[in-house]
Amino acid sequence: MKKRIWELDVLRGICILGVLVVHFIYDLVQLYQLVQWEYPPLFSFIKQWGGVLFLLLSGICVTLGSHSVRRGIVVFACGLIISAVTYGMYHFGFADKIIIIYFGVLHCLGTCMLLWPTYKNTPWWGLLFHGLFLVVLGLYLDGLLHSRQLVIDSPWLISLGLPPQGFASSDYFPLLPNLGFFLIGSAIGKTLYKKKESLLPMVRQENVIVRFFSFFGRHSLWVYLLHQPLLAGIFYLITLF
Repeated sequence: MKKRIWELDVLRGICILGVLVVHFIYDLVQLYQLVQWEYPPLFSFIKQWGGVLFLLLSGICVTLGSHSVRRGIVVFACGLIISAVTYGMYHFGFADKIIIIYFGVLHCLGTCMLLWPTYKNTPWWGLLFHGLFLVVLGLYLDGLLHSRQLVIDSPWLISLGLPPQGFASSDYFPLLPNLGFFLIGSAIGKTLYKKKESLLPMVRQENVIVRFFSFFGRHSLWVYLLHQPLLAGIFYLITLF
């Protein structure tokens, strides 16, 4: 059995639990409007940039395994399921159109994993510079879109980070700049985790805190898939009273 690198599981567990908290507050305040609350700057920052850590971790982990294509297909297929579910929620009147996820974090991660074989033999410095270039390019294009110096009318470029005017989605992770973050993570994986061993081997993995976050980290895909339908059911029941 391949030995897992515990700190990566812990960080992934912290990330997925952060996603649960963010989505709970988003549903409570914005989606179902059960309370009025102005997001503090820290929450808004985490909501917007917290997913970057997920992408960096995925980039690290893809250098440690050997089944990126198979894993990518599974993750992307899960993203399609979420797209279908969110479209159904909108179609049947359970939520506004903003709930529809066209290209969310699972679509993005799955695509990055599927693209990994084309980058696999690239040296770490090549991955780093390519990743930084894609991040800068993505942020630059996003700035042009928000300032309306660049106007896109086609919906076919949504996955790249070039959505049409008026586009809105509750979960949007385009390849630009996010493929860049994934590649930066892979550069970290090829350097810091070149030996495919924990950087903190002296830490007791039997520690209850480590085991708690590691559990969620190992099952992060299932947690992500199940948490939002569970939250939707809870909030729907609340709105009935």
